[in-house]
Amino acid sequence: MTTGLVIVAILAVGLFSLLGGLLVSRYRRYRGERIIVCPETEKPAAVELDAVHAALTDTLGKADLHLKSCSRWPERQDCGQECLRQIEVAPEDCLVRNILANWYADKRCVFCGHDFGPIQTWEHQLALLGPGAKTMQWGEVQADQLLDVLATSKPVCWNCHIAESFRRQHPELVVDRPTRKVS
Repeated sequence: MTTGLVIVAILAVGLFSLLGGLLVSRYRRYRGERIIVCPETEKPAAVELDAVHAALTDTLGKADLHLKSCSRWPERQDCGQECLRQIEVAPEDCLVRNILANWYADKRCVFCGHDFGPIQTWEHQLALLGPGAKTMQWGEVQADQLLDVLATSKPVCWNCHIAESFRRQHPELVVDRPTRKVS
């Protein structure tokens, strides 16, 4: 009798582990800020899905997508959420992290020439050099304005962003030396 309970317990733990892993992978698929074109205004808007609800419904059958937030809320919170069709058609293409990774992929830092290569989300945030010659981390940009900012900015690596920020905040501590040619 005890052996039977142990087997049932092991099967239950295995089933819950499998289901838990499936839920986590589905949750990761639906989390994250996205940029869509609002069907009403035809302008970019930043949205987030209810990732928990989408993961649960996707695990049980077909994902039921609902918005958790939108940059046009609370004024337009009662919209029909027609923008969800854009996410259903191309869920990865509208993710902010993927838009940024694609934008940086073939670029070099405007200051040091560092090649960005594949972008890792756990590394330091990369930066941008905007029209005002001021560097900023892309996290400082509101998502619904990101596409416009990317169109007018240049890529900057983390190290150069830190150096330029220090130069801007403490100009009295910075000494510019001419570069020397190595013979």
